[in-house]
Amino acid sequence: MAAPPPLSPDAHPGRWRALALIALAELLGMGVWFSASAASPRLQELWGLTASQAGWLTGAVQLGFVAGTAAAALLNLADLLPSRWYFAVSAVLAAAVNAALITADGYGAALVLRFMTGVLLAGVYPPAMKMAATWFRSARGLAIGTVVGALTVGKATPYLLRAFPSLDWREVVLASSIGAVAAAVLIGIGYREGPFPFARRPFAWGLIGQVARDRPVRLAIGGYLGHMWELYAAWTFISLFFVDFFTVRGATEAGAEARAGIVGFAMIAAGGVGSVLAGRWADRLGRERVTIWAMAASGVCAVAIGWMLRAPAWLAVAVAVVWGFAVVADSAQFSALVTELAPEHAVGTALTLQTAIGFLLTSFSIAAVPPLREIGGWPLAFGLLAAGPALGIAAMRRLRTLRSG
Repeated sequence: MAAPPPLSPDAHPGRWRALALIALAELLGMGVWFSASAASPRLQELWGLTASQAGWLTGAVQLGFVAGTAAAALLNLADLLPSRWYFAVSAVLAAAVNAALITADGYGAALVLRFMTGVLLAGVYPPAMKMAATWFRSARGLAIGTVVGALTVGKATPYLLRAFPSLDWREVVLASSIGAVAAAVLIGIGYREGPFPFARRPFAWGLIGQVARDRPVRLAIGGYLGHMWELYAAWTFISLFFVDFFTVRGATEAGAEARAGIVGFAMIAAGGVGSVLAGRWADRLGRERVTIWAMAASGVCAVAIGWMLRAPAWLAVAVAVVWGFAVVADSAQFSALVTELAPEHAVGTALTLQTAIGFLLTSFSIAAVPPLREIGGWPLAFGLLAAGPALGIAAMRRLRTLRSG
């Protein structure tokens, strides 16, 4: 009997197992990103922090991630180190630095630890998307969208843990570190490279000008920046909005925080579903179209929810969940666009530039929300976030016209 024909790499039976492994690892590993944000009400009370200072507990992670991504690109770590060990070691170190937060003696030490957490997560977040892409070619949008969806749910888990009043903030922080260690074990033991390895495309300073002069790439990055202006500020402050929301309705401090934690988790976790579905839609309908739809929906929600402090609870929660679904649904598609549009020899530089500028921008929008809330309340604070999707839509419409013409 003749031997059966070899499987096409795109039909490799191990690709779904690999994607499930990577997605689970991302879900477990990314909880350390928002661990301090979920605990910020307790840290504000413990250290006498202002709302702006509490916001920088997340802003420092963003800046650390920018620094870590830039350093990894300059040192070409993704090509020099095996992906699974790069991921595993980074996750263990991020867990250790995150856990050290419970020993911090003040705000300054906490900021340093948060910054270092972001630096180390640069070895957890981007490598996971690359690892998934080595297993997928025809459904890469779905695969990367699934990874982004999983890490989105992972980032939401500290808010869910905060919903249990019996858990001290230190236990929430430690739980997220345990998750990161588990992620390292999963990848270190279970992951193997897929059949579509990437050619070496390292970052190069000399290519920045070429990337910046390429109009389609510039428009794709512009759309991403509009998306990022809104995304992390929405994730950071949605729980605080609902603390105010439930407090207005007479809830106790502990009760308001517990309910806000549940809504915060639901809002962010909804983005996990959005990322997977948007990945599938983008593969079929076009990436520009899907990103425009997602940003239109998220921008409307950003404007609307700020006015809902006294709205019916079911309505405010529903808008929050829709916002969470839409605000991250398009995220993976911007990176996919850059890989498709950038010159092959400049893909690594283009992705690094996109990621670094995008996460740097998030620190400014996160810093802007607390003072705007003091000046004009949540309508002004969340309304400003809608400027990002508006500009992003303009960029993506120009890109769609350029590509179709």
